[in-house]
Amino acid sequence: MATEVLPDDRTLRIGRRERALAHMEAHDLDVLVLGREANVRYVTGTPGLWTAGTRPFSPAAVVVRATGAVHALMTWDEGVPDDIPREHLYGLTWNPMNWVTALQGIEGTATARRVGTDTISPLFAGLLPMAFPTAELVDGEPAMRAARRVKTAEEVAALRESVRVAEDALAAAVTELRPGTSERHLSGVLLEAAAAGGVSTPATQEVAWVTSRDHPWRKVGGDGRIGPGDLVAFTSGVVARGYIGEVGRTWPADGGGLATRALYRRGEELGALLLDACRPGAPASELLAAYDTAGEPLPPMPVARGLGLGFDAPVVAAGLPVTAAEERLEPGMALAVTGFVWQEGTGAVLTREAVLITSDGAERLTSSPVWKP
Repeated sequence: MATEVLPDDRTLRIGRRERALAHMEAHDLDVLVLGREANVRYVTGTPGLWTAGTRPFSPAAVVVRATGAVHALMTWDEGVPDDIPREHLYGLTWNPMNWVTALQGIEGTATARRVGTDTISPLFAGLLPMAFPTAELVDGEPAMRAARRVKTAEEVAALRESVRVAEDALAAAVTELRPGTSERHLSGVLLEAAAAGGVSTPATQEVAWVTSRDHPWRKVGGDGRIGPGDLVAFTSGVVARGYIGEVGRTWPADGGGLATRALYRRGEELGALLLDACRPGAPASELLAAYDTAGEPLPPMPVARGLGLGFDAPVVAAGLPVTAAEERLEPGMALAVTGFVWQEGTGAVLTREAVLITSDGAERLTSSPVWKP
């Protein structure tokens, strides 16, 4: 595992930055002020401190379309690529007016007509007009979302790497599955294997759990011990070089009976329909329709969501039918696609595949085996 903080590969970060600048032009943005960690890394190529949850907005990166220059909030230059000179770095400050001064000193801000931000806070809603006196402040997140939704070839390579680590970790945990072992032990084995693969940052909190035979969306309570006949769901997710790779599988604790075999066949049929729905030009709502075709109820978790640096579009869920209908799948989009079937008295079968939309269909980036009835 590397201990030195290094910037993202040059071809990776330059390709992303070119996409960001192209979509700034398409959305008529002269300056883009970014605060979301994934957006900041996308344009700077600089690894940030990993944080779980949200944090207040601050102008952590500024992109100027006219010059192509990137300015970043950094108190040190470790991990900063050489195409962001040190004079383009500005430090953390607790005085709000210092932010205004720092932004005013960036070339191109004084004459900017339209400035986009990916988010905002009441404080900066008042400060940014002072920093950009001639500009109209607009929503810049659509430009970043459009840039990030389609992955470059280098991004796809990074996703393949993270998926590989996730799958190796999943395989290590599955080998420990047997009646009498615990969910905690299986989770520990999976996380240890991921760390051995060079990734110490998990992408998901839940790793291994016994699916409930009494309720479709719950885990089994109790001491977390695996019992005979239990169906155990594994979700292996890692953040490698900033990119999230995920795979999900369900394995029986011992040989499955007739009910278990029938449930896995239902899961296999649903999985095939979901993969068929991943076609370029198709509305994302077809992923929701796959459940209806299979005769399965939609799960509460997203059926599909974008893979990348985090918070990637789209999010396809039962609670967002209009958004799913409006969203069109494009070549280069990467998705985590979830299949979920449940049978009372038996449990649930969950699968999660990393899928790349291609020009003529879809490619599964995951290759982990599925238990066969």
